[in-house]
Amino acid sequence: MSVSIAFEKARAEGRSALIGYLPAGFPTVPGAVDAIKAMIDNGVDIVEVGLPYSDPVMDGPVIQRATEAALAGGFRVADGLRTVEAVATAGAPILVMTYWNLVERYGVDRFAADLAAAGGAGLITPDLIPDESAPWLSASDAHDLDRVFLVSPSSTDARIAMTAGRCRGFVYATSVMGVTGARSSTSTAAPALVERIRKADPKLPVAVGLGVSNGDQAAEVGAFADGVIVGSALVRCLQDAATPAAGVAAVAALSADLAEGVRRR
Repeated sequence: MSVSIAFEKARAEGRSALIGYLPAGFPTVPGAVDAIKAMIDNGVDIVEVGLPYSDPVMDGPVIQRATEAALAGGFRVADGLRTVEAVATAGAPILVMTYWNLVERYGVDRFAADLAAAGGAGLITPDLIPDESAPWLSASDAHDLDRVFLVSPSSTDARIAMTAGRCRGFVYATSVMGVTGARSSTSTAAPALVERIRKADPKLPVAVGLGVSNGDQAAEVGAFADGVIVGSALVRCLQDAATPAAGVAAVAALSADLAEGVRRR
C-alpha cells in the first residue's frame, strides 16, 4: 500500500492520518513486529519503522534507550528489512525512518531495491538534506519509493519550497526545535509551519511530528495537519511494560486512543 492511498482514505473520511513510529528490534525483533501489528490493528494508518543507530542525533531519551537496547541485542539492518517484510501486508504502508549513514554503508541502490522487495513504501531521512540527496532521489525513482524530508519552524520559505519539491508521500513538519519526545502540550509554531508548507505545495500532505502523546493532542494537531505523527509515547508503552505481552497491549490501547483523537469532529 502506498502512503498517498492512506492519506486519500483519511481525507475521504474527513480526518487526519495517524502515523505511528516504533524502532525495529525493540524489545526484540519479533516483539517489534507484534507491536507494529497491534498499532495497525488499532487504527494507525501509516507506520514508521525506525532503524536503530549508534548516533541518533534527532532522537530523545526514550527512543535512544530503545535503540540502544536493540543494538545491544544484536540488531542489524537486515533485521529491519525483515521487520518491514513481516508487517508489509498488515494493512498500512510501511516507511523506514533511518539515519543516512546506514543506507550509505549498505549501498543506496541496494537498500532501495531490498526495501522495495520487502514491501516498504519509502524512507524518512531526518539527517539527509535535499541538497545532498541526489543518489537517493535517483534510487527512490528507480524503485518507486516515497521520500520524506523534514522542515522545521526555522526553515526559510525558499528552503521549505525546495524541500517540498523533493518529497514524495508527505512533508514531515517538526513542530518544535529539538529532539523527539512526548510533551505535555503541542507546539504553537506548528499551525503556522503547516500553512507555510501548504503555500509552497498545496497538494502535498503535511504531517506534524514531535510531541504528540495522547488522543486529545492528536485531535488538536489533526485539526490543522494532514497527518499526526506519534513516536516516543508508543515506544514508552513497550519500555514501561512488565512483560512483552503487556507492552503490546499498551501500544494497542494508546493507538486506539490516538485513532479516536484524529477521528473527532
